[in-house]
Amino acid sequence: MAFNVEVPDLSQERVGNVGLPGVWHFDSGKPGPSVLITALVHGNELCGAWALKELLAHGVDVQNGKLTLMFCNLAAFDTFDISKHDASRFVDIDFNRVWTEARLGNTSLVETQRAAALRPWVEQADYLLDIHSMHEPAPPVLVVGTLPRNIELGVEAGIAEYVIVDPGHPDGVRMRDFAQFGEPSGDARALLIECGYHGDLSSIDIARFAVQRILALSGIMDTDRLPAQWLEQQRQPVAQPTVLTVTEPVVAASMDFTFTEPWQGMEMIKQQGTVIGHNNGQPVTTPYDNCTLVMPSLRQLIPGVTVVRLARTELAQND
Repeated sequence: MAFNVEVPDLSQERVGNVGLPGVWHFDSGKPGPSVLITALVHGNELCGAWALKELLAHGVDVQNGKLTLMFCNLAAFDTFDISKHDASRFVDIDFNRVWTEARLGNTSLVETQRAAALRPWVEQADYLLDIHSMHEPAPPVLVVGTLPRNIELGVEAGIAEYVIVDPGHPDGVRMRDFAQFGEPSGDARALLIECGYHGDLSSIDIARFAVQRILALSGIMDTDRLPAQWLEQQRQPVAQPTVLTVTEPVVAASMDFTFTEPWQGMEMIKQQGTVIGHNNGQPVTTPYDNCTLVMPSLRQLIPGVTVVRLARTELAQND
């Protein structure tokens, strides 16, 4: 599978402007929300790094509120090798599974140390856009959690054709579900965009568009303050994204997991009971008709990892 995204030179971007590598903060001095945009939560997901690099190179001009740009897992990024890019996802532990008090208090791991250092910048934000890409070639998806305010924002943003409503992963808590972003009674909002395959150039276009949309919806920066090349794309928001609700994750019980087909993502399996894989020798079947496979992949296979999520459309829920 071709990897066509070049590795960005982040020698300038990693300096930051707050005394913490890879963190840039801009305060308009005027009332408004605080927006956080993150890239490189996983070291092999380069599209977000390109988008933030281009925005910084253009110059950041915030009209209202505050904007923080964060290149997260630089240690993992520094290990990137295009011939084995999956290996640079993280160093010690998945950075997007460490967002609990217990794990953030562990100073022995590269990712938990870094997350603890970045924590104040996460906790000060009213909006979060977390930019990711995928192990397999598949359509972009917007992952919004389960809170109604995030589902509404995801639909309004129109960044991708699919909006995924999901409770997270059994093996750890994501940044987008941490602290104020996971509070049912709060008003902080968080979106996670999966921009397509890691090595697909179109993933950078999606990342740019996602940044453009979160800045517009938060009201902190006018579109005409963005890089000209972004505006030339003339991408329009998806008017009516398909909302899919994850009903269950399929978690690997051992290293003995196989799929029956080379699933890539967003396939809808029409018939309940269809075998889609085998987990430690046991068949994995679809639990209902019209079951959609969300982000199936064995590239990071270890026991306890989610290898696919099973989802149904809102229409299917109402049948």
